Amino acid sequence: MELTFENVRNIIVETLSCDADDVKPETSLIEDLDADSLEIVELSMALQESLGVGIEDEDLEKIHTVQDILDYIKSKQA
Repeated sequence: MELTFENVRNIIVETLSCDADDVKPETSLIEDLDADSLEIVELSMALQESLGVGIEDEDLEKIHTVQDILDYIKSKQA
């Protein structure tokens, strides 16, 4: 699957059971979408499954927004 905002948004919506309209690049996973640490790990696993790149455990604490996810995955794919 190609890395696009729409693809990442769809993974977030499916994993966190939130509304697609609530997911924007500046959206905070914890503050805006009420994701807890377990859901963040589940999201990382879903990204790995769909995009082939997950978020390393030691990097999870650096991921705060949807844009952080996009930037992280782009950096790992480069």
